[in-house]
Amino acid sequence: MSYIVESGASSSRRARRRRALITLGIVALMLFFAFWYAYSYYQASDERRATPRPSCTATAGPVLPADVTVNVYNATDRAGLAAKTATDVRKRGFRVSTVANDPLQRKVTIAAEVRFGPTGAKGSKLVLGLVKGSKAVKDSRTDSSVDLVLGDKYTKLTAAPKVTPTPTATATTTKTC
Repeated sequence: MSYIVESGASSSRRARRRRALITLGIVALMLFFAFWYAYSYYQASDERRATPRPSCTATAGPVLPADVTVNVYNATDRAGLAAKTATDVRKRGFRVSTVANDPLQRKVTIAAEVRFGPTGAKGSKLVLGLVKGSKAVKDSRTDSSVDLVLGDKYTKLTAAPKVTPTPTATATTTKTC
């Protein structure tokens, strides 16, 4: 039994060839992944361009008086105060739901309290502007109604704001971006 003895030159040649194949394999894998990454990046940018998105987020418009339901309560000894004030509040464009004495029967020493829940916060800002010296009081109600509770120092609603008409755009107006 004999075995073949190879010379040292052929084993070094095989080692060089093996190193070259490993190096070429690694380079080929790196090139494959580089092209794959570039292709997926290119595809992703095409998808972003294909689906248009708004350039800004839409926000809720301003709250109008017609959107606010107001309950007018009288916390004073003056009879008919809530009814007279409710008529004036309706003339301002608000929806008046309830007109009565204060159901909580609190003593309100200021001009008015504006009571509201989390969903009525925007509407309460409008109602606060109706009475000078009014105070905001947040409560735990779940609806969007706002209570206007008239106090001892209440005399009348503030003057209605004067509205000036805004000029409208003419047909010759051009827009530039």
